[in-house]
Amino acid sequence: MAAPEKTPSEGAPAQPLHVAIVMDGNGRWAKRRGMPRSLGHRAGVEALKRTVSAAAELGIRWLTVFGFSTENWSRPAAEVAELMALPKRYFESDIARLEREGVRVRVIGRREGLSGELVRLIEDAEARTAGNDAFFLNIAFNYGGQADIADAARRFAEAVAAGRAKPSDLDEAAFASHLATAGLPPPDLIVRPSGEQRLSNFLLWEAAYSELIFQDVLWPDYGLEHLKAALAAYAARDRRYGAVAQDDVLAAG
Repeated sequence: MAAPEKTPSEGAPAQPLHVAIVMDGNGRWAKRRGMPRSLGHRAGVEALKRTVSAAAELGIRWLTVFGFSTENWSRPAAEVAELMALPKRYFESDIARLEREGVRVRVIGRREGLSGELVRLIEDAEARTAGNDAFFLNIAFNYGGQADIADAARRFAEAVAAGRAKPSDLDEAAFASHLATAGLPPPDLIVRPSGEQRLSNFLLWEAAYSELIFQDVLWPDYGLEHLKAALAAYAARDRRYGAVAQDDVLAAG
């Protein structure tokens, strides 16, 4: 994988390099149309296809989407089964195009609990696109920010116990290297459609300085124009990463 491009230390670039999206609203979309929730999830797959194409067209390099959380297992069994089928539906219909267009696919999250068939499908998609570097698509599946932080802490503790690391080695960079997102730049922008305004356990460590934008559109309706609107809102932000704006320094002086 190509080395992550650096994020500027001050000011908002016109274009974010890494955008993350909480794909939310499938069930409500279906309910408003008198459809079963399963059809909302299937419509959400089509929205993902549109949004991946839109992101590449708009010059985004990394796109991370939240597909299934560690908390979603508590949903009704029929809905969980439908959610488990979505990666299969997506990869079977789109992996050839992703491979052809230079998209590298990476699935982040726990593989434990997933069926052997789904794990093999994920591994095949990752292997088929491993050499691509035109665009990076990361799918968070069976993922939770808190779970990932706990897993990273356990992996570092295991390294210490095995003599491969010392407690004094632990700093922010060392810890991040044990996360599922290791090697990815932090998201410049996190977008949540559906009108909800929370992260819902998504990229908790990585979101430290991300810009957050909430849009009142359900995920199955999402596409190019909605992503353009999010990028326009991002371009108006002033990212300072804890520093003081230069104008404020001059005014104070």
